[in-house]
Amino acid sequence: MKKKIFISAPGLICCAGQNRNELYESCLKGYQGGITSYKGSLVGQIPEANLPEPAVLEKKSRIFRIIDAALEQIRPEIEKAIAAYGAEKIGVCLGSCDNGSELSHAAHREFFEKGSFPKDYNLRFQNASLPAEYIFEKFGLKGPVFTIATACASGASAIIKGTELMKAGICSAVIAGGVDIVSDMVLTGFNSLGAVSDSLCNPFSKNRKGINLGEGAAFFLLDFARTVDGIELLGTGESADAYHMTAPGEDGAGPVRAIQAALLDAGISPGDIGYVNLHGTGTPHNDKAEALAMTTIFDPCPAVSSTKSITGHTLGAAGAIEAAICWMIIKERKGLPVHCWDGIRDEEFPALPLDIQDNTPSICMSNSFAFGGCNVILIIGKRTT
Repeated sequence: MKKKIFISAPGLICCAGQNRNELYESCLKGYQGGITSYKGSLVGQIPEANLPEPAVLEKKSRIFRIIDAALEQIRPEIEKAIAAYGAEKIGVCLGSCDNGSELSHAAHREFFEKGSFPKDYNLRFQNASLPAEYIFEKFGLKGPVFTIATACASGASAIIKGTELMKAGICSAVIAGGVDIVSDMVLTGFNSLGAVSDSLCNPFSKNRKGINLGEGAAFFLLDFARTVDGIELLGTGESADAYHMTAPGEDGAGPVRAIQAALLDAGISPGDIGYVNLHGTGTPHNDKAEALAMTTIFDPCPAVSSTKSITGHTLGAAGAIEAAICWMIIKERKGLPVHCWDGIRDEEFPALPLDIQDNTPSICMSNSFAFGGCNVILIIGKRTT
């Protein structure tokens, strides 16, 4: 018999909220005020005043401050798990596309200008594993530490890796989630791909132009012990298109396989899903492939929306933040996130039910699709039986 994995209340922060309640309210209202101008682009940055300010240089990096702001919200759950299982049985699985690049960029700039790195700079700051190691050290853990870098699916992939560690008996509980910052390097990279919109993200519209980058973090404690809220990670699924380095497969077949795998893992049918948080980047190819996948699996399609026009595309954190939104929908039962767009359909792909808001589902699905055709699906909910 499949062992249940419960998923704690999330700790999170992004431009649309300093915690899960603020973010959920922003989603219900369709609040886009967190998306602001930055170096000629629209991005979702967290106000500086909302971030803690550690004293140690290494931990002044924006990515560590964002991690702290999110993780402190679930410290009691983490400390309870450490007391119950021991530090050696608690793992860390972190999804991210950045490893504190702002410290590295500043240090290299000084090197080129002055011929040497700052005295307090260490090449360790460039390690991809540095943010995950920071969490490990923050709580004095002794279990396994994983860094997952599957681009825009990283946060969701990290949650799946956490469940694998638990199913294998390696961990009794896992801190899992994702974090990313709006860095100049990433913004330049997406601009070079022509994927950044000069206006608010407009997912699934005929007039869509691309993404608004965002930053943030979201973390859960995965545990076999039943949480107060009783919300489970019911099923997960992954697939890979292997179609192109950045573009998804045109027919949506890869996402279809991932959704089918998640439904099978959860032991439910498509009709049991009450809401889907779409990947919904507002880029031409991603939206089309996702719409094709959704209408292939679901008949009729459940209520859906994309929240990236509210949070910005938070890259490695996106899958975890959007799973957190699903968690809040199930817990609070106040309704569904508004899909912010101009309402002008693209006739080149099937229409999705983007205008349903008065639904209170018990089971939600979150889609995350990334570079290289990496497709990750999380199904979260409360079983009625």
